[in-house]
Amino acid sequence: MRKRLRSVLLVATAVATAVLAVPGTASAAPTTAGYDVSYPQCKASLPSDRAFAVVGVNGGLSTKANPCLSTQLSWAWKSSGAVRAQPKAQLYLNTANPGEVRDQVVTWPKDGSTPYGTCDGSNSAACSYEYGWERASNSVTAFFAPAAQAARVETDIDDYTWWLDVETMNTWQSGSSEARARNRATLEGMTDYLASRDARVGLYSTGKQWGQIVGTVPGDSSLAGLPSWLAGATSLSGAKANCSKAALVPGSKVTLTQYVQNGWDRNYSC
Repeated sequence: MRKRLRSVLLVATAVATAVLAVPGTASAAPTTAGYDVSYPQCKASLPSDRAFAVVGVNGGLSTKANPCLSTQLSWAWKSSGAVRAQPKAQLYLNTANPGEVRDQVVTWPKDGSTPYGTCDGSNSAACSYEYGWERASNSVTAFFAPAAQAARVETDIDDYTWWLDVETMNTWQSGSSEARARNRATLEGMTDYLASRDARVGLYSTGKQWGQIVGTVPGDSSLAGLPSWLAGATSLSGAKANCSKAALVPGSKVTLTQYVQNGWDRNYSC
């Protein structure tokens, strides 16, 4: 019996050792990489191995919905959660300020009471703020909420981090410090709406694009202190290095950096 028991134990040990040595088994370390996806990936087969995911609510413009938001939300919530500092499912909103071409859009506000005074339909800081508030509200109520319900995932917006995607490819006011201040007011309006719903808010951009669109942010702005997500890296090592770059706003830290690998936007948690 002792000899037989010893043989059984030896076999069991050998099998366990072999399992541990096989790549891709349960013993393999889970990935710590995150992904961000949106409407361009609607027809793509999304990565199965991800620690967290950031999903775009909009379809490239703040006035449009991501047509596969529901499917991508469901996918995001199935992330492993291997990075404790990053919620499994996060969101981002497209941003813009078309005040200089307001006669070409139907969404520019005509009224509203704001921290910058009353919006009267003009190209003002007040109307810029109101525009941001309304675009965030519409993205949450008309785009996110129905998609989350359809996906049967969390519908409370305070269960997510909401990143404001600030890029030069969208329509912004330009040419002066006053124009940049109006752009800032739009982002403040979006931030304040989300904060009024107890959501966590962060800022996504590069230092160069942020400087061109927004410029210097005063310490009393509601943008001050929001975490920064920096784009621009083309490798994991570059993403790690970007964690040491200056944050986009005062009182902030770089908590997330993006890099491109094999055609996918991947993200590193700082």
